[in-house]
Amino acid sequence: MTHTSPHSAPGGAQHTAFEHDLGSDGQAEILDLDAEVFAEHLASITAWLPVDRDPRHIADLGCGTGAGTFALLARFPGAEVTAVDASDGHLGRLRKRAEALGVADRVRTVRADLDGDWPELDRPELVWASASMHHLADPDRALREVRALLAPGGLFAVVETAGFPRFLPVNAPEGRPGLEERCHAALAHHAAAHVPHRGADWGTKLASAGFTVEDERAITVNVDGSRGTAVGRYALSSLKHLRDSAAPALSAEDLVALDQLLDTDSPLGVLRRGDLAVRTERTVWAARRA
Repeated sequence: MTHTSPHSAPGGAQHTAFEHDLGSDGQAEILDLDAEVFAEHLASITAWLPVDRDPRHIADLGCGTGAGTFALLARFPGAEVTAVDASDGHLGRLRKRAEALGVADRVRTVRADLDGDWPELDRPELVWASASMHHLADPDRALREVRALLAPGGLFAVVETAGFPRFLPVNAPEGRPGLEERCHAALAHHAAAHVPHRGADWGTKLASAGFTVEDERAITVNVDGSRGTAVGRYALSSLKHLRDSAAPALSAEDLVALDQLLDTDSPLGVLRRGDLAVRTERTVWAARRA
């Protein structure tokens, strides 16, 4: 699923531990693969949204390269989406995809940093924020801004992830079992320093901002790698960036094993493994402006 942050961090839903070390191209690659891998789960979330009636105007906050934007356009064929992100590069990719899909007339892009001055977003009946609120320096202020801009009775959908996804079985790789978990442990301090609002109680925050939380849904995601090549490419791109951030805290033996996984010519590399899967968890809050 999707999505990124108002500061152009990857994520759509997934990545917070190493996002500050990624360049724009790396972020876009992760986001595009994220959208491809989680397309079915994203569609299930948009189908679940408890809207009173189909919205005509939707705002996608921290849209990244557009995974959420296009899922919302598909779910609500009569709607237009205002896609907001801080990255010109991401918004450019989104516009090109909108043109390719024939929906450019239903998409407006807005470049904005939501920790600064908020742009004019009209009065959307639905606001969507996937893996973006936790990146903000002051998310409580952002929640109040969303409540103020929503049309009366409008819905705010907040999607957050449990963290960077896992790809390998627990007994992998051969000779260094548990390598992936050690990488995540090495990044724990880094993540806490850079994204302190990750794992926040968004239901309580939404209520404090004046919303009525109508529903909450926890989703366990497990996408089997045998379904196509996207999982392998997603694992390769993600683990490359994970290595860059975790390297200083890993042993020499772990680095050798990780480099072997990332070697596209190695028979033990992730692109040639038959046991990959994408495992993560997501939680969705649906909150109403009373």
